[in-house]
Parts: sequence; C-alpha cells; structure tokens
Amino acid sequence: MIEIPTIIQRKRSLLSPSCPISHSYVDSHVVRLIALQVLVLGVLLLTFNMLLFGWLLLWDFLMRALRMHTFSPLRYIATTIVRTAKLPPKPCDEAPKRFATYLGLTFMVFIMLFLLLSFTFSARVLITGLMICAALEAFFDYCVGCKIYHYTLYLKRYL
Repeated sequence: MIEIPTIIQRKRSLLSPSCPISHSYVDSHVVRLIALQVLVLGVLLLTFNMLLFGWLLLWDFLMRALRMHTFSPLRYIATTIVRTAKLPPKPCDEAPKRFATYLGLTFMVFIMLFLLLSFTFSARVLITGLMICAALEAFFDYCVGCKIYHYTLYLKRYL
C-alpha cells in the first residue's frame, strides 16, 4: 500500500471512475512490473516446461494473496526497480488488483494441478490465458481481473 498525497486525493480523476472502492491504494508501476515478470515466467514455463517456473509463480501469487508481500519475489524485484528508477507513485485502487491476484492464484493452482496430472494441453491453455492478462496489464495498463471485479460489483446491485 502507498500513501496518497493530498494533491492526488483532490484529483480523483487520476483514478478509475468507480474509485475509491477500498480506501487502500497500490502503485501502478509496481503492479505493471509484476505483470511483466509473470509474463516472462509464463513464457519460460511454456517454452522449457520446467515446473520450477510454475512453482515460483504459484508461490508469488499465494504470498501476494495472503498479503505477505515480504515473501513475494516478484513484488520485491518490482519495488526495487521502482525505487531505483525513482518513479513517482501512480496510485490505483487496491481492491480490484487484489481480486485480480486471487484470479491469478486460481489460474496457477489449476495450471500446476494440470501439469502434475499430465494434462499439458489444458495447462498450456490456462498459461496462455494468464500470459494474455499479464501482457495487457504490463503493456497497456488494462487489468482484465479488475474489469471482472467491476462487473461483479455492478451485477451484485441487481441480484
């Protein structure tokens, strides 16, 4: 979580239209760098079919989902890069990103289950889906999990 400067608090237009959902924020630069690392590890997993990359992704998603950020290697690398590059904080709402993390964790549980059961085609389809979502986040700042989150909140009002 990051602190929101008072200037940004006054300019809610920097955040998505439905913000704030939770009053916690994360740095978008860190989120996008994590997505880039997920994409790279997904490519390595698809290319070399080494379970080590899958276990690393599963561990990282689990640590971030449990809010144990100090044990997340991808988050550590991303925050180190952001700090070293001295990028100014770019806040975004934490709740949709957390939901996207839970979706990523669910994907990774099924991917590893399929790989361990030798259902490689099913695992490759899920890895590809995860990589597409990570690429959209990393390169275009488009979070598929966040969109699903907003639609579930919208539908929840009518159910």
